[in-house]
Amino acid sequence: MKTRTRIAISALAVLLVCASAAGAQGFALKAPIAAKPVLLTSVGQSADIEMVKVLLSRNKIEFTMDGLVKGSGLAATKAKTLVLAIGGSSKGLGAAGISADAELERAKALIAEAKKLGMKIIGIHVGGEARRGELSDKFINATVPFCDYVIVVAEGNQDKLFNKLCGTKIPLDSVNKIAEAGAPLAAAFLK
Repeated sequence: MKTRTRIAISALAVLLVCASAAGAQGFALKAPIAAKPVLLTSVGQSADIEMVKVLLSRNKIEFTMDGLVKGSGLAATKAKTLVLAIGGSSKGLGAAGISADAELERAKALIAEAKKLGMKIIGIHVGGEARRGELSDKFINATVPFCDYVIVVAEGNQDKLFNKLCGTKIPLDSVNKIAEAGAPLAAAFLK
């Protein structure tokens, strides 16, 4: 075999290995569903919104952030996708001057308006086990079933609540670390 042919075959083999490794990542979401720009908001007022902000920024996804946006203000943002950073924090709720019940009502109205506007909704829970419990579960149960796609850090889904809420209709991707959530999040957006 000529050297050039061997090099070409070797290069092709490397490409196939790389392609199969990329495919082996195997996101549950098989094709992009979301468009930019994005509106990032909190559901539960945890500091997790800051981590999701970093994930969006690192992946060059154009977004604005409003942790307290109401359904009535959603159209004015001109966002095409709503990203929900889901995780309850009594300290965060207190700092925002909002009760858990009022936050729940805000989230429900926000989701209803997003659906009415034809926006895609991506839910993301990066708080892990530390951000689970009665308060967060209230927000998780109220929002996840209305998402078009959900990403969760595995540690926060040990009880498989997210699997139960997503069922077979909502793609759910689980990652081991917060930093790994950027890849499936970026893959959700149309180029």
